Amino acid sequence: MGPVLSLITILTISLFVTRVAASILEHTGLSRDTARFQSRSAFSGVGFTTAEAESVTTHPLRRRVVMTLMLIGPIGTASVMAALLLSAFDLRSDGGWTAIAAVLGAGLVLLTVLNRSRMVDSLIRRGVLVALKRFTSVDLKDYARLLHLRDDFGVAHLRVGSTDWFANRTLSDTGLRREGILVLGIECPDGNWIGAPPEDVEIRPGDAVVLYGSSNQIADLSDRPTGEQGDERHRAAAIEAQDRAVIERAAAGR
Repeated sequence: MGPVLSLITILTISLFVTRVAASILEHTGLSRDTARFQSRSAFSGVGFTTAEAESVTTHPLRRRVVMTLMLIGPIGTASVMAALLLSAFDLRSDGGWTAIAAVLGAGLVLLTVLNRSRMVDSLIRRGVLVALKRFTSVDLKDYARLLHLRDDFGVAHLRVGSTDWFANRTLSDTGLRREGILVLGIECPDGNWIGAPPEDVEIRPGDAVVLYGSSNQIADLSDRPTGEQGDERHRAAAIEAQDRAVIERAAAGR
């Protein structure tokens, strides 16, 4: 029975490590799906080469997380294989097939439930956020561009912090449209999605907003301070967007 319990323990630790790593990657601006994919790829040693992987290697904290996963991943794989072999010998020597199979099945069911639990996910994300703020100096307001459309414009994913300029404001109050930034959707901390949100929807800390606009405008928004200084940068960005729109419409004859 010992090897089976060891196998379940190793799988639990592996799951926890990849979830924590994915949460760290997500807090640096990657989308949730991308963060989980990259975390599991690095831990398993698969090593997919994609544009998303390039965004990981160019960010210092993301690169450190992936390197750590690549280091401990083979150890976890070897431990699982050893536990499986020992479990096979345990079955032959003990003869308790039913009891061991029941324990293994219950453990796998529990792992599946934990993996899909929103409460566990929320606790991990909160713990990771506290740890990142306390022990690192990384800019957690970094954003990830998900799709480059044309010229300098693209779709970006931005995590909202409690000290961000547009936190706790409605879309109407932010005036992002005047800056040439469109909010395509809001991903809530509990996983719910608000697509094409109306102007009276409030942007709250912990939300992840999907934006369309120029990379310069979005980069400015990601590190814009609160207070009068942030309001001034908003007004300057709105004027810049208006001037750019006049030039673009004139070039297009519209």
